[in-house]
Amino acid sequence: MSNIFADRIEALRKGLDKNDANWYLCTTSDPHGSEYISDHYKIREFLSGFTGSNGDLLIGPEGAWLWTDGRYFVQAAKELEGSGTVLMRMGMEGVPELNDFLKEHILEGDVLMFNGKLMGAATGAEIRDILKEKGAFLLAGADPADEVWKDRPADSSEKIWILPSALYGEEYEAKLCRIRKKMKETGCGTHIISALDDQMWLFNIRGGDIRYNPVCYAYTVISEKEVRLYVKEESVTDELISYAEDKGIVLLSYHDFYGDLNDVGAGRVLVDPAYTNYLLLRLLEKQGAVPVFERNPSAGFKAVKNRTECENIRRVYLKDSLILTRFLKYMKEEGLKAGISEYEAAMKLDKMRLEDDECYDLSFTTISACGANAAMMHYEAEKDNCAVTAEDEVYLVDSGGQYTGGTTDVTRTLIPVGASAELKKHFTKVCAGTLALQNVIFLKGVTGRNLDVIARKPLWELGTDYKCGTGHGVGYMLNVHEGPQSIRPKCLRNVKEAEMEAGVVISDEPGVYIEGKYGIRTENILLCVSSMKNADGEFLSFEPLTYVPIDLDGIDTAYLEDKERRQLNEYHRAVREKLSPFMNEEEKIWLENVTREV
Repeated sequence: MSNIFADRIEALRKGLDKNDANWYLCTTSDPHGSEYISDHYKIREFLSGFTGSNGDLLIGPEGAWLWTDGRYFVQAAKELEGSGTVLMRMGMEGVPELNDFLKEHILEGDVLMFNGKLMGAATGAEIRDILKEKGAFLLAGADPADEVWKDRPADSSEKIWILPSALYGEEYEAKLCRIRKKMKETGCGTHIISALDDQMWLFNIRGGDIRYNPVCYAYTVISEKEVRLYVKEESVTDELISYAEDKGIVLLSYHDFYGDLNDVGAGRVLVDPAYTNYLLLRLLEKQGAVPVFERNPSAGFKAVKNRTECENIRRVYLKDSLILTRFLKYMKEEGLKAGISEYEAAMKLDKMRLEDDECYDLSFTTISACGANAAMMHYEAEKDNCAVTAEDEVYLVDSGGQYTGGTTDVTRTLIPVGASAELKKHFTKVCAGTLALQNVIFLKGVTGRNLDVIARKPLWELGTDYKCGTGHGVGYMLNVHEGPQSIRPKCLRNVKEAEMEAGVVISDEPGVYIEGKYGIRTENILLCVSSMKNADGEFLSFEPLTYVPIDLDGIDTAYLEDKERRQLNEYHRAVREKLSPFMNEEEKIWLENVTREV
């Protein structure tokens, strides 16, 4: 029986033939290197059927292969079924990296195509070098997928809005001064910013071009004397025009950006390789400019929240914790007993969040999953394609909101009464890992890779691991995933590690995922703060922003050390203190019980 995605890939091959090419590479990206992209740029999803946020699709003369990371192994295997595309499980033994695969399979005289706007500069340059070594050729212009995707959604151009001064805590002029100082240190007279959230931070503006991410499509060119902001004409408002005139920002058309690159000249240009596309790189090279690959200075500045932002974040996380706690009470007392669907549960929680006056959007699609579906880290319940929840099944909910004053993210897992010993052991150890990281004190200068083992240790002792990082940065009224800080066990290729700093907001989310059975994740969001200074240096620690009960039905104290049990009790005491003032008497009684000492 024909498969629609196999048919699309075959149609793509015909497009390759027209261009005298035989290989096609499609990544998950837009021209700005965004992690989450608008529907217009979901070419890889259109061709393969895989809906995850990370994946590279390679189509060859006689096969197709898709590389993705451990978050999506279960999901990808299901979505690729019947398409003929081979799942390449990144990081697993015997699975070559994409570049190694190309080195082995590309033949002399072969031609590989990719869309230069949708390929990262560093990745594109590496592939160019591989092809050159093999005597093969690269075409980075026309995209044959354009001919295959006939009903492609239009690109987005939502209105841009200016943040009120009470929300951002630092004026545009001060941010620009800091960036220009970094430019001078690198010897660069020009800096091009492609990363959308970095531009939103710099200008104190927000947009709506990517679902759940309040960003607009834009490019920024900073020189010693001028700042150019390229945005779509449809996104411009009178307020933005007035704001730009007041700040001395030159507003230009987004569609003129590539043509205007000729004005950059032959000097040193600071660009972030993680967000610069290959076409931009080639245009700079052609005019003799010297690209200096460094992380955007704005990325590091943006990650460290200022006092105003921290005050707003604390307030927003408290109300978000209250909303989720009330939802968990409903699920424990009514939802699971009634057997509502995963989709209905997600819609209820979404409604509860959006009823708050300050919550103007979700921060990502709510993950509402029971039983085996919870083993898929980024599972999405669809109205007509989801499971029914039940009292005797694990239920996992990962959700968050965009508030006027912060971006939230939190996961809790509900465990059935009378759960198996194995399930309770896994849940208890996940809880121990979350709280161990939350309570750590560490020397300034440490990176997330140094901290990762603290959360994994309780699970590693069982011979268990989770195939993803432990923590990601969280934006401020921006992307729910933010760099440069992260907590993970390994270095990422071509990514410089960033030290943990006071003011960084980061997630803490170890888990256990047993394919076909259940998934467990306990996620708190933490604010990095200064702890103490002495002769040995400055020490940092974490302040929890999330105050939501951890399901005691899943805790087996036999698997908790005394210190871990004390940490659980102390956290639940803090949950009671934070939430009780906003609860009615019935809710308070319930909260006292579900946060009782163990």
